Amino acid sequence: MTGAFSALFVREIRLAVRVGGGALMGVLFFLTVVSVFPFAVGPDLKLLSRIGPAILWIGALLATLLSLDRLFQSERDDGTLDLLLLGEHPIEVLVFVKAMAHWVATGLPLVLAAPILGIFVNLQPIAIGSVMATLFVGTPALTAIGAIGAALTVSLRRGGVLLAILVLPLTIPVLIFGVSAATAAVTEPTPFLTPFLFLCGLSLLSLVFAPVAAAAALRRSGD
Repeated sequence: MTGAFSALFVREIRLAVRVGGGALMGVLFFLTVVSVFPFAVGPDLKLLSRIGPAILWIGALLATLLSLDRLFQSERDDGTLDLLLLGEHPIEVLVFVKAMAHWVATGLPLVLAAPILGIFVNLQPIAIGSVMATLFVGTPALTAIGAIGAALTVSLRRGGVLLAILVLPLTIPVLIFGVSAATAAVTEPTPFLTPFLFLCGLSLLSLVFAPVAAAAALRRSGD
């Protein structure tokens, strides 16, 4: 079983990178979103530095949602999803593997691109480090929550907009604690550890319960 899941993980990463250039498109979209804010805010570097963590988090959230609608779509189109639902492997584990492969291919590049984009919003090195740490912990939760929306809209041809409507409210707690922790690292005396631990807890809960909810939605769509 471990070998089958490992093969699925590698396959999903290859497909995510190949189909639509998932990693590159996500980073380019991230760059576009972040680069727009300095033009809107103006030349106030102190203001940019203060809201920089929030800008990077919003950009990462939108970039994560960009390709989530295709998480199960290809399997649905070629009939592989029906075979997976009828197979002997737990569908919850399959959803978890697909979500983590999607995060490695599209979410992890966003984390690695954050230091460069942090320069755009005048972030100091400690702020860039805190943003990277919170994105590394928080973006898997965004992907896991997005997997629920992808499963709910898998039977729709153009479910991207509906997926965003369904998923965005669920990601607000992750966004709140992610931005709070990243901002607290450079704002004394606000503690960094408390919101960061809450963010870790949200990510763990999402990785545990989101595959179960997504699997239930996939089974429902196959009925």
